[in-house]
Amino acid sequence: MAQVRTASARGGGHDCDVLVVGGGIVGLSTAYAITRAAPGTRVTVLEKEPGPARHQTGRNSGVIHSGVYYRPGSLKARYAVRGAAEMVKFCAEYGIPHAVTGKLIVATERAELPRLHALVQRARENGIPVRELGAAQIPEHEPEVRGLAAIHVGTTGVCDYVAVARQLAHASGAEIRYGAEVRHVDRRPGLGVAVRTRSGDVLRARVMVNCAGLHCDEIARLTGDDPGMRIVPFRGEYYELARPELVRGLVYPVPDPAFPFLGVHLTRGIDGGVHIGPNAVPALAREGYGWGVVRPRELGGTLAWPGSWRIARRHWRYGAGELRRSLSKAAFTTAVRRLLPAVTEDDLVAAPAGVRAQAVLADGTLVDDFLIREAAHTVHVLNAPSPAATASLPIGREVGRRALAMLEEAVRP
Repeated sequence: MAQVRTASARGGGHDCDVLVVGGGIVGLSTAYAITRAAPGTRVTVLEKEPGPARHQTGRNSGVIHSGVYYRPGSLKARYAVRGAAEMVKFCAEYGIPHAVTGKLIVATERAELPRLHALVQRARENGIPVRELGAAQIPEHEPEVRGLAAIHVGTTGVCDYVAVARQLAHASGAEIRYGAEVRHVDRRPGLGVAVRTRSGDVLRARVMVNCAGLHCDEIARLTGDDPGMRIVPFRGEYYELARPELVRGLVYPVPDPAFPFLGVHLTRGIDGGVHIGPNAVPALAREGYGWGVVRPRELGGTLAWPGSWRIARRHWRYGAGELRRSLSKAAFTTAVRRLLPAVTEDDLVAAPAGVRAQAVLADGTLVDDFLIREAAHTVHVLNAPSPAATASLPIGREVGRRALAMLEEAVRP
């Protein structure tokens, strides 16, 4: 990597070697990976918010996923399994709050039993040890939880992902510019990329990495690339459990194989509180954290995308159930009571929501795996929802590897 390390000495009027758009955990992990792999590489991160991890990274349940759900051989499976172990090690090294708690995946209906057994097989294919439990064994782990059968996944944990993101930013040595929203991108073959921010600042880089999360497809189009997908935002709404003693650790339902969402689950966080959720309803803005947040341009873009209508036609029954639980606390409580019969409506206290940046193809396919694409002088991360926080260190290394390969090519005499 000698050529990469001396890139800044080759002139050309570049402000940095690699410009990362997006200060969430994936963007910051990419900056961290680049500077560790090629010390001396000048990396700048642009984040439109006043601080890091303000969206997907800082608005999730904080779970370190084991990788049990994901298709064997997929990026999600490989990076989640590897990333979970690395995340625990990273947190331990830097004193970031974390705990490996294990979790239960519980079948509450007979129709779910074949899917539960399929998860056992998938876990084994992904190299994840699990233990099958009968109904009588569930209370040994979670006294208040009821089900017909369950599997125990010992490698699942929780951590503070915002603290992880801050540490990645610090340890990367990159220049982090907050309040820097990208408004224009000018890419010129053989020269690199020039980016203008909302404030009018212009930065020139040899390589740009797009880790803009909820806005990644928009950044790709600003660059002149057709991403072939659109981010369709899904809001996940959470409640906090007023009686956290009802739940010891993490409890999940058996997921619906038709959707990449994991269903309403119970999560004892690193602070000892228990969060319940999320559901999954269409958001009316990319950062639509409540029904009252509507951005007509963004909503219009979602409605104009043919994939949005195809999702609606294909999965309207599922969507109607999610919408009902969003609008009715009683309906949400009923869903929770399938796992936790002791819970009452009064036990659920509204908590901040999150928005999942879900890539959708024109034919209505929900992109199931992480999606990373390359173009001239550019690497685009176009689908990185859960378990991207868990998998952020391996994702960052892969994106960083691609960016450094481009950089080496750019500075080759």
